[in-house]
Amino acid sequence: MAPSSSALVSFAIPLIFGVFLRLLFRLLKSRQARKPSLPYPPGPAPKFLIGNAFDVPRFGAYKKFAEWGKEYKSGLIHISAAGQHIVIVNDRKIAEELFEKRSVLYNDRPEFPVVPLMGLDYNFTFLKGDAWLAHRRICQKNFNSSAAKQYQPMQTTEVHTFLRGLLNSPSEFTDHYKLLSIALQLSTMYGFTPTSLDDEIIRVADESSALSASLLLPGATLINIFPILRHVPAWVPFASGQRRAKRCKELTELVKALPLNCAKKSVKEGKASPSLVTEYLEQKALGISDLEQEKIINNVAWTVYNGGSDTTRAATGAFIHIMAKHPEIQRRAQAEIDRIVGCDRLPTFADRTKLPYIDAIYREMFRYHPITPMAIPHCLNEDDVYEGYFLPKGAWVVPNIYAMARDENVYSDPSTFHPDRFLDANGELNDDSRVLTYGFGRRVCVGKAVASASTWLTIVSFLACFNVGKAKDDFGNEIEIDDEYEDNGAMIQKKHFACSITPRSEQARSLILETEFL
Repeated sequence: MAPSSSALVSFAIPLIFGVFLRLLFRLLKSRQARKPSLPYPPGPAPKFLIGNAFDVPRFGAYKKFAEWGKEYKSGLIHISAAGQHIVIVNDRKIAEELFEKRSVLYNDRPEFPVVPLMGLDYNFTFLKGDAWLAHRRICQKNFNSSAAKQYQPMQTTEVHTFLRGLLNSPSEFTDHYKLLSIALQLSTMYGFTPTSLDDEIIRVADESSALSASLLLPGATLINIFPILRHVPAWVPFASGQRRAKRCKELTELVKALPLNCAKKSVKEGKASPSLVTEYLEQKALGISDLEQEKIINNVAWTVYNGGSDTTRAATGAFIHIMAKHPEIQRRAQAEIDRIVGCDRLPTFADRTKLPYIDAIYREMFRYHPITPMAIPHCLNEDDVYEGYFLPKGAWVVPNIYAMARDENVYSDPSTFHPDRFLDANGELNDDSRVLTYGFGRRVCVGKAVASASTWLTIVSFLACFNVGKAKDDFGNEIEIDDEYEDNGAMIQKKHFACSITPRSEQARSLILETEFL
C-alpha cells in the first residue's frame, strides 16, 4: 500500500527541519570553535553554509584540484563542504610525509553513511579500527611478495586464455580483456573461471558495480553529507539515493554468494582449484578455522574481485591503446623480448628481472595514465601542522594521484609517454619504483604484488605474440585511433576503439595455440 500524501508531509517537514538545524549547528560550531593560530592550506573561498560543495565538478575533480595547486602555488589545497574540511594532496613528497612518516595520524577512513546502505560494509577498504586491522592481517599473509607467487599458475592460465581469444577474434579485444580482468580475480580468489561475459556472476556484478560507483561519486548523494538522511525510507519520492542503495545491497548480497557457492561445491566434490577461498574451505573441513575468519576471508575475496577486476580492465585497455599509438615503443619492447626470451617459448615470471624495458613500460603506463586518479580519502585522527599550515582533526585528506603523476618538477614533459624516464644510463631500472596508483602508507593496496604480477604478464605476453596498430576501413584507409576515455568519477578507462591486432609470426600463433594443452 502506497503511503498517503499526509504521511509524506508529516515525514518530510521534520526531516527538512532537521537538516536545516544540522546545517545551522555545523555553522555555529565552526564559528564558535577555537580559531587556529595557523592558517589552513590555500584554496578557493568557501560560500556560506555549503562551503565549496559546488566548486568541485562531479567528473574530472582531480584536474580541478591540480589546477588549484598551480593557481595557489601549493602542494596542499584546502576546501570545505557543509562544514567538512577536505585537504587535497597534490605533491608526492608531501603525501609520503603525511601518509607514511605520520601514518599513525592518517591511516583512518572517513565515515561514508551510504556504504552500509549499499551492502558494501564488507569491503575492508572502508573499514576502520580493529576490523580493518583483522582484515589487513589476512591480506598481508596471503598477498605479500612471497605469497603472491602461489597465484602465478592461475594468472598464467588466464593470460594464455586471453591470448587465444585475441587470436580467434581480435576485433573483440575489449571483451577479451574484460573477461581476463574478471577471470584473474575469480580464479585466484575462488578457484572459479568464467568462460563468457554472459555468466550470471558477471552480469550481476556489473550492475552492482555501476550502482555503487554512482553513489560514491562526490555529490552523488546527500546521505554522506547529512547522515540523518540514511533514515529516510526508500519509498519517499525524493529518496532516489536510498532506492539505488537498496538495489545495490540486494545485488551485492546475491553476487557475493554466487562464487562462494561455486567454491563450496567444488570443495565438496573434491574438484577444487587452488585459491584463497577454496584453501580456507578445505581447512574448515578439517576443523582448523573459525566463523570470524570465514567472514573475513569472504570479505577479502570479494573486495579483491570488486576492486581488482575494474582496475585490471582499465589498465589493460590503456596499455593496448598506448601501444597502438606508439609503434616505436612497441618494436623496442619486442626486440628486448626476442633477445632475452627468444621465439621458441612464451615469457614467464622468471623473465621479469631480465626485461627492464618491459617493466619501464609498466611503470610509465600507470604514471602516464593513472586509472584511479584520486585515491580514497584518508581521515586525520588528530590536529596536525605541516609547513605552517593547520590540518584539523577529522579532515578528509585525499591523495591526488593524477597531479603527482603529472608533476613537471618530478617528471619532465609529463604529457609524453616515455618509458626511458624509469631507466638509468645503463638501461637498467632506476630506483623510482613506486606505482602511485597503489596508494600510500598503511592504506596502500594490499594486493599490489598480485596485481603487478598479472599486469606485467599480460603486457609481456601480448607484446611477445601480437602487433597492434591502426585498423583499416573497407577501402583500405587507415582509421585514426581516438583518445577518448570514460571518467566515472572514480576511475578512467579507455572507450572502445578500432585497431588492428595480428600475430607477429606463424611461430607466435603456434605458441598461443599450444597453451590450450598445457
